[in-house]
Order: sequence, then C-alpha cells, then structure tokens
Amino acid sequence: MSDKFYSYGKQSIEDDDIQAVVKVLKSDWLTQGPKIEAFEKTLCDKFSAKYASVVSNGTASLHLIGLSLGWSKNDVVITSPITFLASANCVIYASATPDFVDIDAKTYTIDVNKLEDKIKFFQKKKKNVKAVVAVDYAGHPCDWDGLKYISEKYDLQLVNDACHAMGAEYKGDFGYAVKYADAVNLSFHPVKHITTGEGGAVLTNNAQLDEKIKILRTHGIVKDSSKFIIQDSELTGPWYYEMQLLGYNYRITDFQCALGISQLKKLDQFVARRNEIADFYNIKISNDDRFIIPSVHKNVKHSYHLYPLQIKFENLKISKREYFEKMRENNIGLQVHYIPVHLQPYYKKNFGFKEGDFPFAESFYKREVSIPIYPALQKEDLEYIVNKIKELSV
Repeated sequence: MSDKFYSYGKQSIEDDDIQAVVKVLKSDWLTQGPKIEAFEKTLCDKFSAKYASVVSNGTASLHLIGLSLGWSKNDVVITSPITFLASANCVIYASATPDFVDIDAKTYTIDVNKLEDKIKFFQKKKKNVKAVVAVDYAGHPCDWDGLKYISEKYDLQLVNDACHAMGAEYKGDFGYAVKYADAVNLSFHPVKHITTGEGGAVLTNNAQLDEKIKILRTHGIVKDSSKFIIQDSELTGPWYYEMQLLGYNYRITDFQCALGISQLKKLDQFVARRNEIADFYNIKISNDDRFIIPSVHKNVKHSYHLYPLQIKFENLKISKREYFEKMRENNIGLQVHYIPVHLQPYYKKNFGFKEGDFPFAESFYKREVSIPIYPALQKEDLEYIVNKIKELSV
C-alpha cells in the first residue's frame, strides 16, 4: 500500500504563490486595495471578458448573478440536477423557483433537447422561464450553440456556471463563456484549477450587470459622488457614501487576489497536466467493460476539474459504499459528484421532486466516482491508483 494519501483533488501551491501573498501581507492593503482590481483585469484578459467582479466564493457570485439579473418569485430558473447545490440554491436566494432538466448521457451536461421540452411545458402552464444556469460539468463545456439558440428563441437569460471549466475550450475558443452567457460564474476553491483559498468571480460583457454586482458585493454601497441620490446636502462630504441597494459583504481580500494572479499564470500548464492524467486513465481503463470513462465531444477541450468514472456496480459483487471504504483503506480518497440536487430532502419537501424524475442523472449518480486528478500526481501515483481501481472492482 502507498504511504501517500490521494484525494480526488488538491491545490498546487508553489514558492512564487507564497511570495506573492507574503508581499501583500507586508503592504498597507490587506483588503479593498489595488490587488482586487489587478486580479479582475487579469481575469478579463485571460477569459476575453469586458468586466470581472471578484467575490468571496463561487456561491456568492451565483447569488449576485441571480439578484442582478432580476430573478423574482414569478420566475422559473432551470439548471442541471448533477451539480453542486449552489447552482440551484441561487435561484431560491432570488425568490424564484428552481427546476431541472436531465443530463446528456455522454457529456453529463444539461440535455438541450429536453430543455426545450421543459420550457414548452411551463409555457402551457403560463409560467415564465426566466433563465438557464448551465453547468460545464467536470470541465466539459455544454452545447452552447444549442443553448444560445434556445435562449434567443424563448427570450431567456443564460448563466454559465463555469466553476469546473477554467481552461476549457469550445469550438477552439478559450474565451467562449462570456460570448454565449449573460454572466459567467467562477470558483477558486482549493480543488479547482486555480485557487485563492476561497473565492469566486463573475465575468460578463454587460456593463450594467457588472456595476450592480460590484454594488451588491459591498453592502449595496455607492461611493461615486456623481451617482449619489442625495446631492448638495449638509449630510454629504468627503466621507459620504450611500446605501442604494440591500447588499452583502461578499468581498475578497488583497492577499487572496495576489494568490489568484500568481495561480492564473499557471492555468494553462495545470490544465495540460490534467489532460495528460486523463489520457493516462483513458488508456488504462477504456478497454475494461466494468467502467465507463468520460467522453469528450469533438468540438471541445475538456479541462478536467474532475475525472468522473462510472463503475457498473450493478454487475459487481462489491457495493459502492464498500468500494469507497476499500479504496480509503488503500489511501485513495474518492468522491461523488454529485448527489442529484432534486433528491435532497429540502428540494423534495419544498418543490415536490421525487426519485425517477431525472433518470439519466440518477443512474449516473449510482455509478459515478471521482478519482484523483491534480497536477502533482506522478506516473507511479497513477499506476498505483489505476491498479487499485481495477483490483477492487470485483
């Protein structure tokens, strides 16, 4: 047994990252300083966006997206059941109603054909579908041409929950996300491609949307005197600011942004290494009929935040629970991405979802395990992991 422990994901922090953080810690600005704007500019340059707003985490950015796009209690917002809770919870935060569309059996992203059927279903019920939160699951871009067509046909807003897909490409385009979506959500959690510890961002080409998000992330406060509601009053002066909206404290620190700037320089090499690891797994596992490896559509470059391996437990003697335990005994920490959101007790109780509503998602959940994929893994590590995957699949 290996003396190392292999988790499904892990950050890659190097000396230059540490030095970048230490430099800010020794400066006059720990928060709300120059590194915030510098990180935002770097994100815009990297992902071909006009505007970026960095915030405390990816959930905060989804929350602000929903509020800024004007979702309300009369709206339905659709997402995928195979995603982290935040992709759906943000709909409820904005007082709208969440619903789901099943995943495509090959890409594990939202099924565009079923999406149109769901929109027609709501139209017959005289309900307004306001937006779609499409998740580039595991790092595989959705069918964005199809989503854009539907959004224009039915006058929908598009949100790209791209937390898994930094470094992915769609039709050869690295900056595809903001070209198709009204807003793009990023996360810099440690298991993502780059990290700021915790952190997130909203990318957009819409100036008004960006301005509103920047106000909402800081308590709804406006400091630009030209935009004050109260002008030329004894109340105003150099100290003055206005709370014009009910906002939140979703700010991020300067030292986190310094880490983000340093990490973003390495994104391309991180994604290249993840693809090398995925290629290794594909070669070693693809010819074994106990497993289904992730498929990659010919018009995309996968960024492999996750390597979602499907194991046909229904044909094996070992259960998924036992498999997890045996792998952990061998120092391999698997994870599952994800428990279908519609099967969570809160969603079943409050929205009436039930088992059988989204069969592809539910079947995928029963088989899926996320196996280790992060840049620090070496060939001997991968050999050990693959050997244990096969050895214990009995």
